[in-house]
Amino acid sequence: MTPPAPVRPQGGGRRRADDRNVLAAIVFVATTGCTWRQLPPIFGASWQTVHRRFTEWTQERVWAKLHRVVLDELGAAGELDSSRCAIDSVGVRASTGGS
Repeated sequence: MTPPAPVRPQGGGRRRADDRNVLAAIVFVATTGCTWRQLPPIFGASWQTVHRRFTEWTQERVWAKLHRVVLDELGAAGELDSSRCAIDSVGVRASTGGS
């Protein structure tokens, strides 16, 4: 579902931060209203990495795809009326621009 990890031609470097940990960090920022810089280190990724991945996933429309998958899964299980669901940016307080 997420775009493939970039491959560094020169090799080496740090291991890519785990997508699940980064997703948890993004959800933390979105639900608490803290800034990217205030992100606690417990997520195992720097705020810069989390913000960069958020930006990459936004550009790749990962959020819209994830929303569609969740609606389809819950709808197939008869647990959700998708006509009553919508994503509205008013409820998301995540700051942008790395501040």
